Amino acid sequence: MRKSILILLALLLVVGCSKKEETKKKPVKPVTIVEGEKHFSNTKQLTFGGQNAEAYFSYDASELILQSTINDMECDAIFRMNSDGSDFRMVSSGKGVTTCSFIAPDGKSIIYASTHLGGDVCPPKPDMSRGYVWPLYKTYDIFSADPDGSNLKQLTTTDGYDAEAVYSPKGDKIIFTSVRSGDLELYIMNPDGSGVEQITDLPGYDGGAFFSIDGESIVWRASRPEGDDLKAYQELLADGFIKPSKLEIYTMNLKDRKIIQLTNNGKANFGPYIHPNNKTIIFCSNMDDPKGRNFDLYTVDIDTKEVERITYNDTFDGFPMFSHDGKKLVFASNRDNTVRGETNVFITDWVE
Repeated sequence: MRKSILILLALLLVVGCSKKEETKKKPVKPVTIVEGEKHFSNTKQLTFGGQNAEAYFSYDASELILQSTINDMECDAIFRMNSDGSDFRMVSSGKGVTTCSFIAPDGKSIIYASTHLGGDVCPPKPDMSRGYVWPLYKTYDIFSADPDGSNLKQLTTTDGYDAEAVYSPKGDKIIFTSVRSGDLELYIMNPDGSGVEQITDLPGYDGGAFFSIDGESIVWRASRPEGDDLKAYQELLADGFIKPSKLEIYTMNLKDRKIIQLTNNGKANFGPYIHPNNKTIIFCSNMDDPKGRNFDLYTVDIDTKEVERITYNDTFDGFPMFSHDGKKLVFASNRDNTVRGETNVFITDWVE
C-alpha cells in the first residue's frame, strides 16, 4: 500500500501532542455529496487543516471528542468541540503521545491513552526499514479525566501497550487493547481500572473495539496470521510493532462470547461501529481498490454478511460513528481539503 494512505490509517494508534494552543475555528460549511452517497444528507465539514481523526459523539450527540494536529502541532492532542464545530478546545495533558479518546455516557468524564508518564515529548517515529508498521509504545497507558481534562487519573499500570479504550453505553465498563498477555488482546475493566478481564485469546492483533447501543455486543478489527505470517507478526510484536495491512471485522455477544467474522476479503478493514438498530455495522476498507490506496465506508449486515458501499469519494474516508439515535454519522475524510493529505472531520444526516 502507498505510504501516504497508510499514514492516515496509522492515526488509529499513533498520535500525540506537543503543547497547548489557542485555535480559531472556521465556520461550518456544506460539503458536496459524491454521486452514489445516497445515505448522506446535509453533510458539513467541522475541522479545517492538519490531521483530525477518531471523532466520537457524546451520548446525546451534542459534542465530539477527537485527536488533532491543527495549527501545525508536532503530534496530535485530544480536543473537544460542539457537534456544529464550535468551541474547539484541547482537553489532553499537552505532554507525550495521546490516542483513542471517548466521552462517558453521563458526560462527567473522558478517557484517552497517553505516554506522558514516559516523557513530555513525542516519541520518535518508527523506522520503516521493516515496511509500514505501527509502533506500540510501551509507555501508553489509559487515563480518565474530568470533562475539561483536569483531575487526570491513571487507569492502567501494566508494562507495555494499553490503549484504544471506549466506554460502554451504560458507562459501567471500558473495553481496551493491551499487550499484557504477550499478544494484542481485548480486555474489559470497570471505569476505575479495576476488575480487568481478558475476552479474546487467539493469536493476532485484536483492537479498535466498540460496544453496541445496548452494551450486549462488541465489534472490533483483528488479524489472524498463520504459518510464516504468524511468525513475522510475533517477531514484529516482540520489537513493539505491527503491520496493519490485513484486518477483518468481527463481532461478539458478550454473554456467550461467540465470535462471528463479518468480513473475509484480506484487506485493511477497520473502524467498525454498530448501528443502533443492531442489524448493521459500518466500517472502513480499501477492498475496492486493487492497489489498496483508497479507503471508503461500507456497511455489513450482521445476519447475512451482505456488504454495501457507502462512500465513493476518491480519497480517504474512515473512522465512522453513528449518534445513538442513528440520525447522524460523523467520519473523517480527505475530501475538500486545501492541502494534500489533510484529514478533517465531517458530520452528515444518515438517510435509511
